[in-house]
Amino acid sequence: MEEQHIASAFDRDLEGIQARIMKMGGLVEASIKDAARALETRDEELAARVIKDDLAIDGLEELINEDAARVIAIRAPAAVDLRVILSVIKISGNLERIGDYAKNMAKRTSVLAQSPAVADSAAAVRRMAREVELMLKDALDSYIQRDAELAQVIIERDRDVDQMYNALFREFLTHMMEDPRNISPCMHLHFIAKNVERMGDHVTSIAEQVIYLVTGDKPDEDRAKADTTSTTAQGI
Repeated sequence: MEEQHIASAFDRDLEGIQARIMKMGGLVEASIKDAARALETRDEELAARVIKDDLAIDGLEELINEDAARVIAIRAPAAVDLRVILSVIKISGNLERIGDYAKNMAKRTSVLAQSPAVADSAAAVRRMAREVELMLKDALDSYIQRDAELAQVIIERDRDVDQMYNALFREFLTHMMEDPRNISPCMHLHFIAKNVERMGDHVTSIAEQVIYLVTGDKPDEDRAKADTTSTTAQGI
């Protein structure tokens, strides 16, 4: 009877943590969407809100880590349950980093708003961000549903994000060569595009955690990347 009570208490604790993960994920999805929209529409007020809202994302990560540490200390979970708790910690860390990248995107918006628009580059970045946002939604769904197959599909979709980044990188280079006035805004846009590409990497890491959680096996760490830009070029 005592063991059943302990198991029930653990389940309640885990439900609370997972509820926070989903809330955090929802905030991060909104940050990606709003940051990309602010960039395309040059909405500095919306960008400022994204920056401010990142505090709530950071706060949730802290609460999740505190809750997870408390559960480990008090409940002494078995190996399988411990795997769930450790996965939660890693997923919240990935979400926090994605939120940071959305904040970085928002910070560049006010600078770009003062520069002439570079063709439809901001719209292209928004399309790329939209793909990452959809990947994140599916990654969170795969976590809740413990769906390793969906998680694997998300990992494969990251190559599409990499290819979108490669195309944008080449586009920025073309614009800079055509008109020196495009150099500064294209450098900012490239920084943003690279941040979005890294968001995709963190979403992929969440999907990998789901596979580990479901199967107990870690996906191949040497995951192929479709980012073909050189290290030097990335540092523009």
